[in-house]
Formats: sequence, structure tokens, C-alpha cells
Amino acid sequence: MTSSHYGHWVRMPARVLLALLLWLPVCALALAQAPRAWLDRTQIAQGDTVMLNIESGGDAPDYAPLQVDFALGEQTSSRQVEWRNGQLQQRMLYGVAMTPRRSGTLVVPALPVGAARTAPLQLQVTAAPGASAAGAGAGAGGEAFLETDVDDASPYVQQSVGVVVRLFFASQLASGELVLDTPQGASLQRVGDDRSDVRQVNGRRYNVVERRYLLIPERSGALRLPAARFTGRSAGGFFDDFFGRGDGRMSAIGPERVLQVRAQPAGAPQPWLPLHDLQLRYTATPGSARVGEAASVVVEAVAVGATRAQFTDLPVPDMGPGAQVFAEPAQYDESFAGGSPRLKVSRRYSIVPRQAGSLDVPGPQLHWWDVAQGAARTAQLPPLALTVAAARPGSAAPPAPTPIDTQAALPDQAVGDAVPVSPSAPATWPWPWLALAAGLVVLWLLTLWWGWRRGRGPRSAGGTPPDGAGTAAGRGLAATPAVLRQALDADGFDAIERVLCTMAGVARLEQVIERLADPRQRELLQQLQEARWGGQGDLPGLRQHLRAAFRDGPRWVPAGTAADTALAPLYPPPRR
Repeated sequence: MTSSHYGHWVRMPARVLLALLLWLPVCALALAQAPRAWLDRTQIAQGDTVMLNIESGGDAPDYAPLQVDFALGEQTSSRQVEWRNGQLQQRMLYGVAMTPRRSGTLVVPALPVGAARTAPLQLQVTAAPGASAAGAGAGAGGEAFLETDVDDASPYVQQSVGVVVRLFFASQLASGELVLDTPQGASLQRVGDDRSDVRQVNGRRYNVVERRYLLIPERSGALRLPAARFTGRSAGGFFDDFFGRGDGRMSAIGPERVLQVRAQPAGAPQPWLPLHDLQLRYTATPGSARVGEAASVVVEAVAVGATRAQFTDLPVPDMGPGAQVFAEPAQYDESFAGGSPRLKVSRRYSIVPRQAGSLDVPGPQLHWWDVAQGAARTAQLPPLALTVAAARPGSAAPPAPTPIDTQAALPDQAVGDAVPVSPSAPATWPWPWLALAAGLVVLWLLTLWWGWRRGRGPRSAGGTPPDGAGTAAGRGLAATPAVLRQALDADGFDAIERVLCTMAGVARLEQVIERLADPRQRELLQQLQEARWGGQGDLPGLRQHLRAAFRDGPRWVPAGTAADTALAPLYPPPRR
């Protein structure tokens, strides 16, 4: 060292030297607390498990970056206290079991540990022997292996595909995890509970756990189903070293499956319903029927390859004016049979005839696509022929769709002629007169109560609905646009008429027509009357037009005005 350099060190301020002396221990402490990561092995076979160990000053590592190439298993942590450089130092040791998702050279990424990060590591993963594309798992005959079966390797878009994963293990398990990842371009959900069994494979006894999944492809093309993975410990592995591979550690990986998804064929029946099989049958049919009494018909559908969310509703038969149909909500039973989803649907229909004679009940039909044959199919039941007897004596007949027009001429009678009425037999007892008097007294009391309520009740500040519309709520009827839409979808035309009359507060459909402001709605109701009672028009097609026209409910004439029905008023408007 020259004299000039020596003079420079001599002239350095004392406080700078003091700062350097204080900073050196801090740097040494920081280096001692930097996180350190290492693997218990640097080369494994696909399906095996490797342990990643991380030592830090106290902060826990974030394992999220590992999930790209590894399936994470058991995680451990422990505390270590030791003397170092004359001081008591505390260190945390973390570990996580990792199973590679693929073979090749994998990089264990740098993991955040507090404000610091670990160094990246490399792991060499060799392909597992014995993997078969036919569904047999790798390592068949070892301590544990997996099988993966699908019920259709060439499904259609939106077809339900059954996937069954079977885990074979020779030793009793203390813990374990079986994972099947959701593929890209499809949905995957677990179905039901695991099933246990015992089988002999190559002369060795294995315990079998079977897990079922439902796979629904969302687009056509190649669909890669990832390999199923298992990691666990046998019952004798509890006391193995946490960070070494003890004899109790078990792992297995199944084969990948590639499905060729077919697009929906052109001209396929809609709604799109791809199935393996569809069967319809009657489970209950009446031998006869009677006017005004309900006859029950129960229809059952069994669909192989469908779930409740995919299956369409069983249709409601259109009986026309001859009978009324009340359909109960369908009952669903989902199961898994033979590796495929199976759905059983049962629905009950109550048919109320209006007139005696013969009555034909149309058989339900469903259009579906046969995935095995690649062809459109139709499942249909034959119609039912019922003999309808007259109503029982003294029982009330079912209400007619519309009241009889008293102004219409009867057969062989001119309009305006008097209709002869047979005289009633004289009453032997005075009870009818007493009942009539009591009824008049009750009506008189109700009139007084109504006048008292009207005199003291508050007046509405808003606009008034059509005449009589408020009486529906008073009678406890809930006639709303939603109820009308439901009647247009599933009920008979007489039920549709009752809902419209309730909403308008009138008794006949002709009065409903007078209160409508929409010409299209009035025209369709006129066509409904002609089709029902005149035999002119297409009732199923008319129902579709009614649904569209009344989708947002009836459009009424504002209060105080009258609809333009193209008829002259019976009386002149009142003077104001």
C-alpha cells in the first residue's frame, strides 16, 4: 500500500468506519435468514411423490405456483431452535408432497416466503410404465393402480358421458386423495357416493374404490380427459420420516383419455336430446271414466344417458273441449347404471270429461337422438280410448266453457218464440220457503254491511282497473299475467277462459273481448270461440299465437272508455 492510500484510510471519518462495522452483522443475519428450498430426490417416475422442503426464518411459503405442474398432497411444518454464533436462533421447516402432472424436465418455480423468494429447482420425471389407452391404470399388479372408463369415446356436443374411476390398492389406507381434473371445453361433476368392492387381479387381492363422474362436452373436436391421480398413506406409514419416502407412502396415476366429440347433426330434432335409449310406458290407466270425475293416467319415461337438467318435460295432452286435463309436477329419479347416467321421470295426469260418450286420450311422444346409431328417433305411446258414463244422479256437472246464449234460437223454434217450461210440483213441506226467506235476510244484511264499509272506506288515489277487476282479489283468486302464461302453457282452454274472466272481473269471454284494447288479442279470442264451438281453426296453432299475444298480459281499455268492437252501442252514452 502506497503512502497516498494509507493517508486516505487514515483520513476516513471515524463514523464511516463505525457504520461499516455495524452493517456487517446485519448482512450476515440476513443471509442466515434467507429461505432455502430443496427436494428429497431430483428424479422420479410419473405417479410417484416427491417432497419439497423449505427452511425459513418464520414466514410460511405460498404453494400456489406449484399447482401448474404438480398436484399437492400432505403439508407439514416444524420448528427448530439451535445455537449459532453464540446466539439462540429459531428456524421454521416446511414440507409439501408433490405429484407431477406430466413427465419430462419440470421446474419447481421460485416460491414467495414473506418478502423473499426461494431459488427455482429442477425435477426429472420419467414416464410411468404400463399405461394403456384402453383404460387400465399404470402399475397394474403393484401396491396401487387406477382404471378410467368412459361409456362413449365419441360423444356428441351436450351429451352426458359417464366416467368411472377405480382405485385398486393392496394395503389398508390410513389416508388418501383421489383427483380427476376438469378438462378444457367440458363440465365435470362428481355423481353419488364412492362404492367399495374387493377383486382379484393377477392372483392378488385388491380393495377397490369406484368413483363416478358426469362429463358434458361443450364443443366439438378432440377432448383431453386428464389422468386421474391418487396419493395416500397405508395404515403402517404413520411413523415414517416426514421428509423422506417411507414404506407407507402410496401413489398412482391413471391414463389420459382423448374423446372425439361430434357436432350436433344438421336437421336433428329440437330440443336437442342425445340419448343411448328412451322408453315410455303407462304405469296407470283408467278402464272407464265418468262425467265430472277425474280419471288418472300415469306416464313413465326412462332415459339412458341424460340428467334432469337436460331432459324435456313430458307433454300435456290436448283434449280440446271434450275434457279438462290437470297435470301434476313430474317426479325425477336419477341414478348411475352400467357406467352411464339413468333418469326415470313419472308424471300423473287427471282427466275430467265434460260429456258422456267415447273419449280419446292422445298418447305422449318425445323426439330424441340415438347416439349409438346416429339417427333421429321418436318415442310414442298409443292413444287411450275411454268410455265416459253420464254424471252420477244429484252430482253437479262440470262447468261449460261459456254460458248458453239465451237469445239464440233452439232447434225448430223461431227467434222470439216463447219456450214452454214445465210447472214445478207443489212443495209438500214449507222448508224451501223458509230457506228462501233466510237467504233474503242474509242478502239484506250483506247489503247493509257493504254500504257501511263503502261509506267509511278510503278512496283510491290511483286509476281504476276495468269494471269488476277488483273483485277477483276479493274472492281470493290470484289471476296475474304469470298465472295466465302458465294456463296458456299447460291448462285447457276452459281454464284459460276462467283466468281471463277473473282478470277482467266478468263472467263471459265475450265481455273480456269488449274490455280488451289490443285488436290482435280481441281477434285471437274470437278465433278461439270459433275453433272451440264452431269447429273452425287449428287449436294447437292458436295456442301458440295466444302465448305470443298475451305474453305480457291483457291490455285493457282505460277506465271510462270502451273498446272499438265495430258494433253500435246498445244505449247512448250518458250526458255529463
